[in-house]
Amino acid sequence: MLTQDSNMLQGAPFEDAPAIPPRNASAYNPLHTFELPTGGERHYQHQFADLYFLRLAQLKTTVKQKAEAAWHGFELGEMKASFVERVLDVRQGELCWIVGTVFMEMAKKPNVLDDVTKEHWINAPPDRATYVTAGEDEMMLEDESGRLRVSGAVMDSHYVTGCILAALGTEQADGTFQVVATQCADLPRQPQRWERDDASETKPKRGKAGKLAIVSGLGLNGEDDNELALDLLVEYLTGESAGPSTQNEASKITRLIIAGDSLVHGSPILSREDFDKQKAQSRHYGYDATFYNASPIERLDDLLCAILPSLPITLLPGQTDPANVALPQQALHHALFPNARLYAEPLIKTNETLHGFDAVTNPWEGDIDGFRVLGTGGQTVNDMLKYVEGIKSVQAMEMMLRLRCVAPTAPDTLWCYPFQDDDPHLLKECPHMYFAGCQERFGKKVIEGPEGQKVLLVSVPRFRDTGKIVLVDLESWAVEVVRVGESGHQTLGPCLVNSIQPTRV
Repeated sequence: MLTQDSNMLQGAPFEDAPAIPPRNASAYNPLHTFELPTGGERHYQHQFADLYFLRLAQLKTTVKQKAEAAWHGFELGEMKASFVERVLDVRQGELCWIVGTVFMEMAKKPNVLDDVTKEHWINAPPDRATYVTAGEDEMMLEDESGRLRVSGAVMDSHYVTGCILAALGTEQADGTFQVVATQCADLPRQPQRWERDDASETKPKRGKAGKLAIVSGLGLNGEDDNELALDLLVEYLTGESAGPSTQNEASKITRLIIAGDSLVHGSPILSREDFDKQKAQSRHYGYDATFYNASPIERLDDLLCAILPSLPITLLPGQTDPANVALPQQALHHALFPNARLYAEPLIKTNETLHGFDAVTNPWEGDIDGFRVLGTGGQTVNDMLKYVEGIKSVQAMEMMLRLRCVAPTAPDTLWCYPFQDDDPHLLKECPHMYFAGCQERFGKKVIEGPEGQKVLLVSVPRFRDTGKIVLVDLESWAVEVVRVGESGHQTLGPCLVNSIQPTRV
């Protein structure tokens, strides 16, 4: 403080800096629903058709009950609706309803020949933004007996391959099944808050839930990363930026979820020329270290280590990350993170630790502060949007939950493990929150089920393109969007405080 003679070395001392707001720990109890068998127990020689029959067998009873409750005593003209067990037993002119698996016949949809051409380095058709061809696409319902072509208003209902439906209608003279109404399984039972934690031996302390921060699409490549935006992201999450009010809000964040595509390209497929060059120059068992660039994963490891001392992290892999391509993607190996993996040990000992690094599968589900949270890296939503037009990501997410399948288009247009006994993509319990990363824009929606279930849907945009972080208050379900930078690689505004102000939506 200045004295009358402008001497700062005399007079009363400066005031103490404001105290750092404390950050509470969250009760974190992950599930292992999407983990695949290890070693020799993992088999890929099974047929994918068995996966569709498995889904139909598990959901047919539920869908049939929904249809019976909705169409009991339904009459059209002088005909009364009746249930037909097999699709091939439908008779022309009879009003009936059937249960089967949807298959969409679409000319633009990729097929296995595209994968064969890629394997042999032949130029394959480019990735399509949509599979829809107006007026040419056809929809079918199939079961173990056969397949039945359907028509009518159902074609405008945005169903995709892999859905399990009950369809009410009549067979026409041309052999098609004219549908007048449909029913799906709808939302399953939703567990009560803390239900799973109460059943465990070690019960976590029940405090007020904090905020969950979700970011996706960091897109690190180790070369032209927007370091300023990344540094601001770290400073905001750790409470080192802006003033006391912003720091106080940041202290309410109890966990960070990174939802896919942390790297730009984790495992590129070499061209024929690059492959031949690498093979000619290799010296050690066919491997040439000069072709490996470790800077992207090292940059991600440094980013995680900058956040982990203050905030626990759950890391989901994505389409461009160094993980298996087929769903469900398994967790990124801890060997990729020589520094961040040191923070994973406390997570094993207790659920109440403030520290912890958890590399998980994609999709993933777990309990955070007693709430069931389900999330994906975005591939399932993005692929579903190619089957339909005119809907947003949150609408596609709602369809998945009501169909009780988080990856209905796998294995048709998404690679998937050939499950035989149980498909983890089928929902057994309804989540309280469902998020999808790597979307074009932010979106949120609250949906309700027939038994009072309420689910918060959140689509998370790519951070590399938008500079946006999504904050979800688990206690009030209020959603905020924090922007720490301009889109792309442009510089930030002149005022740091203004560039990280949260926007409530």
